[in-house]
Order: sequence, then C-alpha cells, then structure tokens
Amino acid sequence: MCEGRSACRHGTRRLLGPWLRRAGPFPFVDFVRAGRSQLSSRLTSFPSCSYFVLMESRDEKRRFPPPWPVERTQHGYVVKDANGVVLASIYCRDDLHAAQFDDYRKHLTSDEARRIAKAIARIPDFLQVHPEFVERRVKRIGRWRASHPYHVALQNSYVQENYDAIAACCRYNNVPFDATGEKIERGYIRWCVYEFERQFDAIRFWDKFEGRWIESDEFIFPARPVDLPRMKSLRYKGSI
Repeated sequence: MCEGRSACRHGTRRLLGPWLRRAGPFPFVDFVRAGRSQLSSRLTSFPSCSYFVLMESRDEKRRFPPPWPVERTQHGYVVKDANGVVLASIYCRDDLHAAQFDDYRKHLTSDEARRIAKAIARIPDFLQVHPEFVERRVKRIGRWRASHPYHVALQNSYVQENYDAIAACCRYNNVPFDATGEKIERGYIRWCVYEFERQFDAIRFWDKFEGRWIESDEFIFPARPVDLPRMKSLRYKGSI
C-alpha cells in the first residue's frame, strides 16, 4: 500500500473512531497517483482524503432548463423548471400571522413566500450569458480589472446631473456602480466608463441609463434581450 493511501486510511480511522471498527474496511481511491494529493481542506490533514470527501461525485449531473415558473399551491408556492421538476417549495402560514400566535414570526406570509419564489425563479436570468454583449478585451494593464470585464459608458453630463439618482437606483436594485475613472471622447461628447463583474448587472445598467457598450476601444450597439428584467425606479421626486 502506498504512503498516501495508508495516511488517508489511518487519518480517517482517527476521525471516525469506533464507527469504522464496526463497519469494517473502508474503500479508498488512490488519489496520490492521480496527481490530486495537493488538494486539501481543513476537514482533514490528508489531502487525498479531503478531495475524496469534498470533490468526488459519482452521480450524473442534471440540468434544469428555464423558464422556472412559479405556481401557487395549497400551502405556499413551488418553483419548477421547464420539465416540471420541483426546484423549491416555499411554505406560508397566513393563519398564524392573522391570529398572532407566539411563533408566528417564524413563518412566512403568502406575500413573503411569493416574493422569495419569484426571486428564485430569476436565477436563470442571472446566470444566462448573452454572447452579443462581449467582454471589453483590453490589452492595456493597470486601469482595468480582469475580474470586471464588462464595461459600459454613460455621458459625463448625464452623470453629473443625475449622479445621486443613479447611485440610489443602483443600490435599490443591487447593481454595482463602480467607475474606472476612464474618460472617453467621442466627437464633442465625453463619456464616463463603469465596470462590472457580472454580465447581467452590466446589461441592466446599460439598458436603464441608455449607456454605450464597449468592446476594446469602440462602442457597439447590441440588441436589447427580449426577456431582460428592467431595473426598478425609486418612487420619489427626481428619481430615474
């Protein structure tokens, strides 16, 4: 037996103790020879054992295609995928809230359950990739972060006039509002550049404030996605 497998076996026996003595020999896979011995975690001090416990899976990965409709049930709401697979069940108890029993705050109202179900149903929107909205792919290094590859430009005059409203709207919709500090001149118009980690956030920002999508050093004009949810506006004077 190789040293890696022996260490993994003895380490697990120390962790699991009497259970292993009752259960008999425990099967192990030699991950040392597979080049995975460097992967480890805080759960154990033996890399190959950690990899086996945390990362290995023999189950086939299923996919859950959108759309994810929300349906009302007798006890709450369910979220399903396009094939009818139930992805989430959110229960509610309006009766407990109406009577205000001692533990009624531990249960959701029907409105709260509906809003949570709607939020879960939007997960595919956050993960969907629109190939026409490309990364900027700049060659210069320093000003731009590789972790935030999507860039949108807004007119400098528009930002100066509406900065507080733009920032408030972005906070309200949980959309980042991070300026790169870069200014782009196009004709007689100056543009401010904003960077985004997620394509979904960048597209919503571009759509809400009528920005310009940037590829390399040029503006491009992709079509608005049909099912793109719009950023919500704040309801006060001067909001956008």
